[in-house]
Amino acid sequence: MLYISTRGRAASLDFEAVLLAGLARDGGLYNPESWPRIPPEDVSSLAGQSYVEAAARIMQPLIGEQIAFDELRALIAAAYGRFAHQAVAPLVQLDSNLWLLELFHGPTLAFKDLAMQLLGLLMDRSLKRSGDRTTILVATSGDTGAAAVEAFKNREAIDLFVLFPDGRISEIQRRQMTTSDAANVHPIAVKGTFDDCQAIVKTLFSDLAFRDEAGLSAVNSINWARILAQTVYYFTAAAALGAPHRPVRFAVPTGNFGDIFAGYVAFRMGLPVERLVIATNTNDILARTLATGRYEPRAVVPTSSPSMDIQVSSNFERLLFEVSGRDSERVNALMNAFKEGGAFALSESELAAIRGIFAAHRCDEAETAEVMRRLYRRTGYLADPHTAVGIGAAERELAQSAAPMIALATAHPAKFPEAIERAVGRVPQMPERLEHVLAGRETYITLEPESDAVRSVIRDRGRFAESRTIR
Repeated sequence: MLYISTRGRAASLDFEAVLLAGLARDGGLYNPESWPRIPPEDVSSLAGQSYVEAAARIMQPLIGEQIAFDELRALIAAAYGRFAHQAVAPLVQLDSNLWLLELFHGPTLAFKDLAMQLLGLLMDRSLKRSGDRTTILVATSGDTGAAAVEAFKNREAIDLFVLFPDGRISEIQRRQMTTSDAANVHPIAVKGTFDDCQAIVKTLFSDLAFRDEAGLSAVNSINWARILAQTVYYFTAAAALGAPHRPVRFAVPTGNFGDIFAGYVAFRMGLPVERLVIATNTNDILARTLATGRYEPRAVVPTSSPSMDIQVSSNFERLLFEVSGRDSERVNALMNAFKEGGAFALSESELAAIRGIFAAHRCDEAETAEVMRRLYRRTGYLADPHTAVGIGAAERELAQSAAPMIALATAHPAKFPEAIERAVGRVPQMPERLEHVLAGRETYITLEPESDAVRSVIRDRGRFAESRTIR
């Protein structure tokens, strides 16, 4: 299996090289050279398999021969061995045709663990085989950074630098990044938004001399391996509800478009997905794009669902590549228009292709709180604000079809106690695994939103090898 850049000006790479590179050297993102298909009978058989076995069977075609099936299955078993629920990603029924897919049973209580725990093991495996080192640079709107710290702390061949927007994430999210005490973990609070953090990451990756000097790698959802791991739970949830014999729908709270693109990957691999519902908070660039065909960010507005406080959705480029007929020159033109003018317009055919599988709905702060209250009063279920946005979007689409609707529950409510208390009048019970975070000593630095400042910190604190393989 080879991977190609959405911008068409970087070499095709195999899975292991894409895993370590993260972002293509031409600034693009990697997609598979072709989409493997999971036959209907194999989809049906997933309903009787463990999550580990199902994950290995779904991922293998996208990895190829670089990792033998038995080794891949062992890595997946190790990645999910610390999850609190035996099913890893269990389904909970909320209504006659509405289900929640709980993705928060990992060590940091957010869906990012499902990809990051495996990504840590895969990268560690590759680095040990090569004897190389890497410097991971990650921007986070909250949960990605915590998951990365948990997955990569104390790994000898890896230094981790995490950029998060100062004052724009929850206290628990911040503490999960700043209390690890691991010598290889360096949290950096950036005086700005997540989009500022993400822009710094892209700037430093585009500096190819520094990228090679530091051995930069990315574990944001721009890294294909993140998308790969997240594709699995779309298959397992759909199979549990009758796929491939009946289609399913998914509602996904998303800001950077990575998690819902994993649903699109499942669709391209043969899963009978009738609809992928983009659920956005007040930062609604994706909903506006589907409504108007124009992709144009506005100022980021802080909300109770901070992991979605994003106005530049990086993974949308992967979808543009597909709906443009894999026309890399068209993608370059759109990205250049965005860089120069801050916006771009989709063609009629591109917009029609997106609307053919995607819908989008916006839930503002009042609507999000109302969903949380209504759900709690009706069922006793506590949903965090991100999950509530997903449920709100799912409810708007329910009447459109008889296909089961699965809303993704992306974070444990205990990570957002203030928002839960405001909405429903009670504080969620604190899981034991969060107690040490609240008691730990925080260590981090604060910087202006400038790439040069971050570059200097990486040079000062990173443990660069004297020689390395240039990727």
